Amino acid sequence: MTEFVLVAGAWLGSWAWDEVVPPLRAAGHGAHPLTLSGLAERQGEPAGQQTHVQDIVGEIERRDLRDVVLVGHSYSGIPVGQAAERIGDRLTHVVFVDSEVPVDGGSFASGFWQGPATLESTIAANGGFWPPLGADDYDGQGLTDEQVARIVAGTTPHPGATLTEPAVLARPLGELPATYVKCLLDGPEPNDTVAKLLTSEHWRLVTLETGHWPMFSQPAELARLLLTTA
Repeated sequence: MTEFVLVAGAWLGSWAWDEVVPPLRAAGHGAHPLTLSGLAERQGEPAGQQTHVQDIVGEIERRDLRDVVLVGHSYSGIPVGQAAERIGDRLTHVVFVDSEVPVDGGSFASGFWQGPATLESTIAANGGFWPPLGADDYDGQGLTDEQVARIVAGTTPHPGATLTEPAVLARPLGELPATYVKCLLDGPEPNDTVAKLLTSEHWRLVTLETGHWPMFSQPAELARLLLTTA
């Protein structure tokens, strides 16, 4: 039995996986959606980048999970990638869902598409948090109006320190057994860092014909893809 540990991206909590968890469990596997510190029902808890790494490692150790497939979406690819190398032989596979990946000494902000200064100024102007997106920001991502409304209603401000503190890697990320899921409505190609990692014999690329939030837009398809790693 595979144990899936599911970590959604910025502004989201464990609730984001509500439609992905049932098919994983129906197939006979464990599914453990995780809310990171400072988000959703854990709002108010202090959090930095390494706090989120430890949230993931701690959950796996607390539950004594083995044969773990770690799943990181968007921002959460950064703490998931670090946690993956820290859980040793508990790990079976890592799945990065249209995500960022950790770079040793780099942060989410340092790779931000508009530049780190833009994100850092937004965080500073919002009391140390990255404010959630509005409904219009989800246009063109394969989501229905109802799905967008659900996301907007559930998102919470994201702790800024988790975005600006650097990642810490003990070994090259390309040595991990990994699948990268590129959601094509969010851009046809992985970024340069991911593209380089995909040259590793341990990594593979798969695509989904949907946008950046496939756990909402195509949950059944995402679950089927995850099951291929079990």
